[in-house]
Amino acid sequence: MEFIKVVIWGFGAMGQGMADMLISKKGVNIVGVCDINKNIVNKKLSTVMHTKLENDVLISSDIDEILKSSKPDVVLLCTDSFVKGAFPKIKKIVEQNINVITTAEEMTFPFESHPELSKDMDDLAKKHKVTILGSGINPGFVMDLLVLQLTGAMKDVSHIDVKRVNSLSPFGPAVMEEQGVGDTLDQYHERIKNNNLAGHVGFNQSVHMIFKGLGLKATKFEQQMEPIISNVDRKSKYASAKKGTLAGINMTAQGYLGKDLFLNMDHPQQIEPQLEGVHTGDYIDILGCPDIHMAITPEIDGGIGTIAICVNMIPHVINARAGLKTMIDLPIPRAILGDMRDMIDIDE
Repeated sequence: MEFIKVVIWGFGAMGQGMADMLISKKGVNIVGVCDINKNIVNKKLSTVMHTKLENDVLISSDIDEILKSSKPDVVLLCTDSFVKGAFPKIKKIVEQNINVITTAEEMTFPFESHPELSKDMDDLAKKHKVTILGSGINPGFVMDLLVLQLTGAMKDVSHIDVKRVNSLSPFGPAVMEEQGVGDTLDQYHERIKNNNLAGHVGFNQSVHMIFKGLGLKATKFEQQMEPIISNVDRKSKYASAKKGTLAGINMTAQGYLGKDLFLNMDHPQQIEPQLEGVHTGDYIDILGCPDIHMAITPEIDGGIGTIAICVNMIPHVINARAGLKTMIDLPIPRAILGDMRDMIDIDE
């Protein structure tokens, strides 16, 4: 393999972060970038990234031409949070016999929320002999995969508590809209009434991924949402929240085994939490034999973490058996410090 060829579809905060990471890696080339932002379309990647590139490309809004001309090994899809939005894009990519890694939160474990579309994607990927993976920092790692990895050192598990206190500041406008950042309390209640405030997207996926990984089936899944009202003016790169408006959302969720609460999740996230003395962190408490208690403070950075996991999974996705996969189906993500091509299985 001369180089691993990558296309990035969606060049916002996550897409640009992935490009920056890929530029620093050995054995991989960015062969195409697709976006609809008129401020960057038809500009060179090197111009937008403010760096010299040996293999430069023009940013284009025509994904069909990009896929046809570049013939990539994998597309990093950074455009959607939900399965229904991501599906037609994934279909377009897969039908060109190209692997997909998507940041769409619902794609990390879509089987419970979208069983029919999941089967369609799995069948399509197998037909075209490629792999589809949804991943990111959360869902995809901190509140699901990392939990499961810790249970690998246990004989039995009786209860799990997971909490992630994080900053939304690294994420782009789409996430800010989903979290209602800057909304008044009246706007929050109106959006709740009209069912157009997503909050954290991914508890359904994380809960069912953990149950699946442990060989269990959840008997009930519930989740709740509460606004985080700012007491000070806050401003991040992609959003702002005046005093008295939403700085973010606190989401909680539960997964039941029979009538018993087996898995409890707590996830308050907001922009610039330090302005009100909130310390970020990731906390996992697993009761069983033996009990395991893990704390990471401050949090694993959400923006960098999502970028890194998606890029670091590229070789594993290329090597994987065809189909719609999750993070529990593939080797664990880890930093790639050498040539990425050395991790690719070459058919004899």
